[in-house]
Amino acid sequence: MTENFAEIKNLNVTYQTKKNVFGELQNIYAVNNLSLEIKKGEILAIAGESGCGKSTLAKAIMKLIDAKSGEILINGENVLTLKSRTDLKNFYQKVQIIFQNPYSSLNPKMKIGKILAEPLEINTKLSKEEINKIVEEKILKVGLDKSCLNNYPHEFSGGQRQRIAIARSLILNPEFIIADEPVSALDVSIQAQIINLLKELKEDFNLTFLFISHDLSVIKYLADRIAVMYLGEIVEIGEKEEIFNTPKHPYTKALLSSVPELISTNKEKIKLKGELPSPENLPKGCKFHTRCPYVKEKCKTECPDNINFSKTHRCKCFLYYN
Repeated sequence: MTENFAEIKNLNVTYQTKKNVFGELQNIYAVNNLSLEIKKGEILAIAGESGCGKSTLAKAIMKLIDAKSGEILINGENVLTLKSRTDLKNFYQKVQIIFQNPYSSLNPKMKIGKILAEPLEINTKLSKEEINKIVEEKILKVGLDKSCLNNYPHEFSGGQRQRIAIARSLILNPEFIIADEPVSALDVSIQAQIINLLKELKEDFNLTFLFISHDLSVIKYLADRIAVMYLGEIVEIGEKEEIFNTPKHPYTKALLSSVPELISTNKEKIKLKGELPSPENLPKGCKFHTRCPYVKEKCKTECPDNINFSKTHRCKCFLYYN
């Protein structure tokens, strides 16, 4: 598992919102010079607080929002340059997304069978019989009965709707799936079922996953590697064992400290002060310095580069500069 399926290079995503009633615009810096590699066949998890830019990153990869600058390479092709209908059609056959709220992502006026069949009708020349066979196979694969194909989304529970959304993401046999907080809206018992399903599907279909979550317990069970995100930047990345056993960045340590069962009594615990700064007015220097218990004067004016602790583990922090 050494080949990179996706590479994100110096990605920047900026929103504009109205600053006041006079219509003045203000920039929101959601993703800031972010670089990331996703290896073929792995589950890479993005961890971080709400508002750190995780979902914006997912939408930028899916071309649901425009990036200001940078590159997003999928199998070597920069998806930000895709414009034609044919190119976009080919892209969405390879890359799919599972959203946090399955009800809002399923058309309430369409039966489940039609929801699942529609991508095949648009993107393939398969016969109706062939399409129906694939739809039935996929709905069974996610643990639902074929009888549900005749029902509407509102007739299902949240967990069942998420299974339907997962089936739809699989319908075109993609290579890469982005799962954006896919279990956060579900009960704990249902979360476990969906997580196990994703893990099983990853093996069965040889999928590559970008899994976005703020829940470190879920990430610990599911991920191969973990990238920790803060104010639109990756501040630490490493193998799962490296992040959980030897975290380096103070923000990573603070996230782990917030989940008691994930950190033993002999490990360093950090309690953050204050809230996540607004992405409208990003702090100068290291963006974490306004909340960091180890802040130095240098942190307030300069941005740290990555420090490598192993071939797979690196973080951005002046604590480790000689």
